[in-house]
Amino acid sequence: MQAYRIHSGRGPNALERVDHSITSLGAHDVRIAVGAVSLNYRDLMISRGDYPVSGENPPIAVADGAGEVIAIGTEVTRFRVGDHVIGSYFSRWIEGEPTAAKLASVPGATLDGFLSEEAVFHEDFLVAAPDHLSLAEASTLPCAGVTAWQALFVEGRVRPGNTVLLQGTGGVSIWALQLAKAAGLRVIITSSSEAKLDRARELGADETINYRQQPEWQENVRRLTSDKGVDLVIEVGGHDTLNRSVTATRIGGTVALVGGVSGFASALDIIPLLVGSKRLIGIAVGSRAMLEDLARFVAHARIRPVIDRTFRFDQAREAYAYLESAKHFGKVVIEIGA
Repeated sequence: MQAYRIHSGRGPNALERVDHSITSLGAHDVRIAVGAVSLNYRDLMISRGDYPVSGENPPIAVADGAGEVIAIGTEVTRFRVGDHVIGSYFSRWIEGEPTAAKLASVPGATLDGFLSEEAVFHEDFLVAAPDHLSLAEASTLPCAGVTAWQALFVEGRVRPGNTVLLQGTGGVSIWALQLAKAAGLRVIITSSSEAKLDRARELGADETINYRQQPEWQENVRRLTSDKGVDLVIEVGGHDTLNRSVTATRIGGTVALVGGVSGFASALDIIPLLVGSKRLIGIAVGSRAMLEDLARFVAHARIRPVIDRTFRFDQAREAYAYLESAKHFGKVVIEIGA
C-alpha cells in the first residue's frame, strides 16, 4: 500500500512516497479506504519545520481525511462496514475543555495521518460524514470546519444578527462565511483580490474590503458598523493584523485567534483590550464533540464546502505547492484511489 510520510523541515521535498504496511486491527479499531484528504496551513508549517512532529519516525502526512469503512474490530460499536467517516483533529480530545493530554496526539504530526491508501484508527477518533457530501467535501470538516465552528459558536458566542469580520479567503475563512450566513449573521470579509471578493459576495458576504487598496481596513470596518465595531473577528493573520483586528472589534467583543499567516510574534497593544473589555481567545481547532455538532449543522443546512482545486494522489507535492502559493479560495484537496 502507498502512503506519503512527511519529513519536517525539508520544504518542497518534505513528502516521501513509501510502501506502507498497516498493522492488524485491534478490538476497537476501524480500517478505512481513504477517499480524500484536505490540506491546511499546518501542513505547510510541518514541511518548513515550524510545527513539532515525530522526529525518529516521520508520520504519514495530513490530519484531515475521509474514507469508507472496510473492516472493523471485534468490539467496534460506532460504525459498520460501508460507512463514510471523517477523522477528528485530535485523537484524544473527545469532549469538554482542552488539556495538554488531549492536545498531544495529532494525526499527521505525532501519529500517522490520512495521506495513505488505507488507514487504521480507533473508533472513538472517527465521526460519521454528512450523507450529502462527497468524501472530498467531507475531508474539509475536521480542521478548517471545526476551527470556524468553535471560533463562531463556542468561543465567539455569536447570535443571529451579529456581525463578524473574516480575514482572507482560505479554508477557515470560507468555512466561517458559509456557517455564518447559514446562522443568520452579517459578514464582512477581506482579501487582496477583487476576484476572490466577488466570489465571497456570491457566497453571501454582506460587505467586502480589499486590504491592499484600503490598508487601514480597520477604519473601514468601523465605518461599516457605524463606528461600533464587529462582534467577532476571526483572526488568521497574526503579526500584521492583530492590532487592527482589536481596533475593529466592538466594546465587549471577541477576537478569535486561529492562525498567524504573517507571523506569530506580535507587538500587541493591550490598552484597547483593557479599556474596551475585549476578549482575545486562542482557537486550537476543537473536540470530536464539536466536529459532531458541525456535521449535524452542515447536514441540516445542506452546506457544501468550497473546494478550490482537487489533485490526484500522485500529485501530492503539487498540492502542497499550490496551497503555499496562496492562490486558493476555500480548500485544497487530494483525492486517493479516484
